[in-house]
Amino acid sequence: MNIKKLNLLLVLFGFFQLSVVYSQNNFEREIEALLAKLSLEEKIGQTSLRGTSSRVKGALPESLKQAVREGRVGAMLNVMRPEFIDELQKIAIEESPHNIPLLFSRDVIHGFKTIFPIPLGLAASWDAEIVEQSARIAAIEASSIGIRWTFAPMLDIAQDTRWGRIAESPGEDPYLASILAEAYVKGFQGTDLSDPSSLAVSLKHFIGYGAAIGGRDYNTAIIDNATLQNLYIPPFEAGIKAGAQTVMTSFNELNGVPASGNKFILKNILRDQLKFDGLVVSDWNSVTEMINHGYAEDQKHAAELGVNAGLDMEMTSTSYEDHIKNLLEEQKISESQLDDLVRNILRVKFRLGLFDDPYNNISKRNNFYSPEHLDEAEKAAIKSSVLLKNNGLLPLKKETKIALIGPLSNKGREQLGTWTFDGEGERSVTPLQEFRSQKVNVDFQETLKFSRDKSELDFKKAIEAAKKSDVILFIGGEEAILSGEAHSRAEINLPGAQEKLIKELKETGKPLILVIMAGRPITIEKIISHVDAVLMVWHPGTMGGPALYKMIFGVAEPGGRLPVTWPKTSGQLPLFYNHKNTGRPADAKSFVGMDSIPVGAWQSSLGNQSHYLDAGFSPRFPFGFGLGYTYFTYDSLKVSSEQLTRENEIEVVVSVKNMGERDGEEVVQLYIQDITGSITRPVKELKGFKRVFLPKGKEVEVKFNIRAKDLEFVNNEGIRRSENGKFNLWIGKNSAEGLQASFELID
Repeated sequence: MNIKKLNLLLVLFGFFQLSVVYSQNNFEREIEALLAKLSLEEKIGQTSLRGTSSRVKGALPESLKQAVREGRVGAMLNVMRPEFIDELQKIAIEESPHNIPLLFSRDVIHGFKTIFPIPLGLAASWDAEIVEQSARIAAIEASSIGIRWTFAPMLDIAQDTRWGRIAESPGEDPYLASILAEAYVKGFQGTDLSDPSSLAVSLKHFIGYGAAIGGRDYNTAIIDNATLQNLYIPPFEAGIKAGAQTVMTSFNELNGVPASGNKFILKNILRDQLKFDGLVVSDWNSVTEMINHGYAEDQKHAAELGVNAGLDMEMTSTSYEDHIKNLLEEQKISESQLDDLVRNILRVKFRLGLFDDPYNNISKRNNFYSPEHLDEAEKAAIKSSVLLKNNGLLPLKKETKIALIGPLSNKGREQLGTWTFDGEGERSVTPLQEFRSQKVNVDFQETLKFSRDKSELDFKKAIEAAKKSDVILFIGGEEAILSGEAHSRAEINLPGAQEKLIKELKETGKPLILVIMAGRPITIEKIISHVDAVLMVWHPGTMGGPALYKMIFGVAEPGGRLPVTWPKTSGQLPLFYNHKNTGRPADAKSFVGMDSIPVGAWQSSLGNQSHYLDAGFSPRFPFGFGLGYTYFTYDSLKVSSEQLTRENEIEVVVSVKNMGERDGEEVVQLYIQDITGSITRPVKELKGFKRVFLPKGKEVEVKFNIRAKDLEFVNNEGIRRSENGKFNLWIGKNSAEGLQASFELID
């Protein structure tokens, strides 16, 4: 590029920066001018998010239209008929006192009409581009009917797979979750918030919701500040830095204070520490649920707590609407506090361009299920699927005769997964449909009608079909309703009679492939020896069938790696790779299992380690695990220097070679351990990863750079810093294996 072009680009970039600053300042002036005109009732109205748990049926209620006409509503939830959205917006713009547009919202979680894999599945892709594309497509489809605000992404770190909402989670690791948080924000919001296809995101749930005791939804979370800062806050910080416009409070209490009335997390952390300047919205009725928590006396007290904590908008419950006026009269809150709430709400509306262009573009409506969108959904399903076991059976040859069996083989609605209010099961392409369209030699025997089905009436037909086949393909798991909000499970094995059927099918002597569709890892200890291959496809979305066909027959390779640790049994939970060492860490060499204890043994501590006698200390599959149809070797790990200073960085290089007979892709993972710290540190932490495509027989050097900043953590005094000392590092295929080296951080 010549110097004239470079100078021109710099000038244009400078103008762009000035334009952004001017626009922002202009918004603030307009906000102040508008705020000065609003009546008290209109200010309170802006804090109201009205909605129902189902779509409005019949005509719009006159009472709702009148509330909009009087300026007593700030945003709407779950209004899904475009003509209703248009009518309500027209009333707000043309008939309300100061013509403030409404903000229409919806839970658009992993797709709108074109459904992508559940968020936990998308996290298994370890691919920010896949995640960003899924969010962009969801935004394009949802905004076409007037939706401009989504309650996604969920960024709750989850270490307990019993928790139903782990299906919406980015997994257990803050580094991976932070990368995905940025991708979601970029995808949903696009490059220009005022673009009609932009959806304002709501990072949720702030904060600690995934730490609910026992994996029971809505339950108590007890998190010390260092753990809060090091584990749970980083994804939210990444989302805010990426430009997230709204944040949602969580249902749970954190250390005794419910999130929707928690001044420490909403002011000290969110506003002061993370510098968030957008809108904070409660979760569904979470303001008034502070009464059930035992923190608020009544709805009036709940409103007082919410306002004083800095909660801007109340979702569905009406404590703000009913009591703010009285609270002002009693001087329990001030009008300046109310003004702050309204500023935050108006700021988001201005940034979304709603004052300039409040109506959705009718010409863009019904931009659903386009070929491009379906292609991306299929690609995401392949990239998200994790091959957990393969005794050389996969991929199959096209002429293989298959007995296709199982309750999720042909369930279009179930394969969409949780939080797909607008997904249409009839538009899904199921495995059976795709296999038949591809002329696969398949004998379909559903056998179990749904995942919880305990009936054995059709077992005989399934066994007969299996005997006549070359291979059994069993597609089971959980129905969509068994994961998601309020759907925690104490036992997370295959429900119903699935395990029994698998065991009986294996007795035919035919090779058996288990495909799991589920919203969480499923414990398979009782059947893993009965199956030759295990493929986890999560709930794969609209294009689950074509994706599975391509993976089974080797047209494509499963690309996923586990974003959570996969337990042997629910009794191991919570279970996560980045745990602490303890004073007596478990060791394979000295571990003593229950069956190894002599009868009548002298009472002792045996192995003197932190473990379970019956389940040991290791998971079934570690975080980061995933197989492919080829295999890779790692060699020649090199560190550029054994000493790292705060001014420089060190380079770590490893050679990776494709040793198989197929081209393939590997996810090369870097983990680091801070051996000694002012507070104890995890045994390993993910600090980097790279996807590497390698043709068969080819070798490549993969490089990572490590800085002192990468080693920072928050200590018990609330200080973020990296500490001098020795560190271990590993580069490998997952969190449990890899080549090891070490270095030292010095001043």
